[in-house]
Amino acid sequence: MLRVKDPKVSLKFYTEVLGMELVSESKFSDFTLYFLAFDHSDGKETAEDKHANRLNREGILELTHNHGTEDDSNFQGYASGNTDPGRGFGHIAISTPDIEAACERLESLGVPFKKRLTDGKMKNIAFALDPDG
Repeated sequence: MLRVKDPKVSLKFYTEVLGMELVSESKFSDFTLYFLAFDHSDGKETAEDKHANRLNREGILELTHNHGTEDDSNFQGYASGNTDPGRGFGHIAISTPDIEAACERLESLGVPFKKRLTDGKMKNIAFALDPDG
């Protein structure tokens, strides 16, 4: 689960940029949960089937939005885990058959990187940042 400041911005990133599908959304009085996954189905699942089967997938990402953060100009954001304070969480891994093409696409869309393929000693791994860093 990742907390996000603005669900519109984050959902656009995860669905349009990374190609995930919004599988399910659960609204509560002060927060909303968004469940996303890559779609490997045959395309015949209904929205109800996708919601019912959302936890049977090989991987699912839960985004949590605490209502009001998107409009709070003083909101400092959430700890990414990559910097102090809150160092610990590192990243979510997503595999791709062609990492160079994937990185070129992300760069062409203006996605910022923590580490590009050309940075450091590990040339077969990159770290792109989502809208919350």
